[in-house]
Amino acid sequence: ISKLATPVYHIGTLKILCAAMYLSVGTANSYLLGFLAKIKKLLETVCHNCGKIKANTSDPKFLEAIRMRDPKRRFDHIWRLSKDVSVCDADPPADEDEPYTKEGAKPVRGHGGCGNSQPTIRKEGITLVGTWKPNKNMVDDDMDMPQPEKKVITPQMALNVFKAISSEDVRIMGLSNDYARPEWMIITVLPVPPPPVRPSVLVGGSTSGQRGEDDLTYKLAEIVRANQNVQRCEQEGAPEHVVREFESLLQY
Repeated sequence: ISKLATPVYHIGTLKILCAAMYLSVGTANSYLLGFLAKIKKLLETVCHNCGKIKANTSDPKFLEAIRMRDPKRRFDHIWRLSKDVSVCDADPPADEDEPYTKEGAKPVRGHGGCGNSQPTIRKEGITLVGTWKPNKNMVDDDMDMPQPEKKVITPQMALNVFKAISSEDVRIMGLSNDYARPEWMIITVLPVPPPPVRPSVLVGGSTSGQRGEDDLTYKLAEIVRANQNVQRCEQEGAPEHVVREFESLLQY
């Protein structure tokens, strides 16, 4: 970590140690724990396959929600309308035998979803767990209903979902495309402050206690080592449970 935090520049025969430069370390994707509750609500609001808002856009309650000027209230109402939707509604196929509509009639705008099943999400500690129930419409009558699928929603999975959300849906939900894109709640790059601006830690929690000047440096070093272990396991093709264990250590 010291090499990353103190780059050396050569000017002629002089070595200049840059001790006041912020650097960054590319990390395996992790949740920002301060946003974990908001991340959970976002994952309950949009489709995990196509990124569309799950709520019925023709529902009068939805139309009432998008007219709210307060972004926080608007997001809360849209989340409540979306969180219990188990299937992303797809538009029905066009009926070629249907007679022509009356001249001047407005076309009906469908939801435009993908038809995929959506998970119910539960927060367990600092992880999110999704349970996918089988779509009854996709199972034949003579077949047994498959068991629900349960798996951990990793930060990478959440990042892929958030990147699929359109700018229009971000605006409708009350977020900002300029300042609050959903995927920015996932840590992909960790800023590393230079040593002069790293705050000291008070041992014992009192103002008269002993100061630990290097505590933050040691913690940054632990994060870098945990990140290297995750990257090494991914490159070596380690079993998924081993990768998840190191990802949990990095998240911690």
